[in-house]
Amino acid sequence: MARPQTKSDMIIAATESYAKLMNLIEGMTDAELSTEFDFSKDENKKEAHWKRDKNLRDILIHLYEWHQLLIACIEANNAGEHRTFLPEGYTWRTYGDMNVMFWDRHQSTSLSKAKNMLMKSHEKLMGQMKTYTNEELFSKGVFAWTGGTTLGSYFVSAASSHYDWAIKKLKAHKKMVSRNRVV
Repeated sequence: MARPQTKSDMIIAATESYAKLMNLIEGMTDAELSTEFDFSKDENKKEAHWKRDKNLRDILIHLYEWHQLLIACIEANNAGEHRTFLPEGYTWRTYGDMNVMFWDRHQSTSLSKAKNMLMKSHEKLMGQMKTYTNEELFSKGVFAWTGGTTLGSYFVSAASSHYDWAIKKLKAHKKMVSRNRVV
């Protein structure tokens, strides 16, 4: 699916990608859930996240934390408090360090709690998404705090694009587990 360019497409993409992700998770076997992620033998998986995330909880927490970034940014700016999307001390060059900080923060979070946190943050993000007009979401310059991009772009990145990233990662893990299974 192409990157959404309208409010309705954005809502559909986020809803469908989230449902697809949840269905994929519900269908995971005990072996897939209990086997640690290890993509070290795949030369094509060079990005840091392939080494960082070790289990489903790590992926769900990553999604949750990125939801929180956008929710907090929107709420602060709507209240008149200037706040950038990335927390103080991080830039688009160093956001990988921020992702590691999120990972570290949640190493004692249970999978069950991570699922619940993600479900609630998804619902909140979808609620926020629906409050804006198509023009507010996809016209540049509407909100000074979005910089040179659109608010819709932030929503797409935090929701459907990130869900697609998680789906890709979970499918790769499932494939690895099935290949390594002794028959």
